Amino acid sequence: MSERKGVLLRLDPAVHDALARWASDELRSTNAQIEFLLRRALADAGRLPGNAREMRRPGRPPGRTQLPPRRALLSGQ
Repeated sequence: MSERKGVLLRLDPAVHDALARWASDELRSTNAQIEFLLRRALADAGRLPGNAREMRRPGRPPGRTQLPPRRALLSGQ
């Protein structure tokens, strides 16, 4: 599995704030919202590569369905 690419993105503060609000409304991080929008734009333009992996769905990762007992959380185990 390949590592994800990191990109430095400079945004106007007002654009960043609008993206952050939109991401929050959709229960995504700002980073995930930017990736979602870029993927949608690429797909709409017919430029999304066929080998691009799907985005992770919102929520807890699979296999992590139950929280540890509260006692374990408090004791640090």
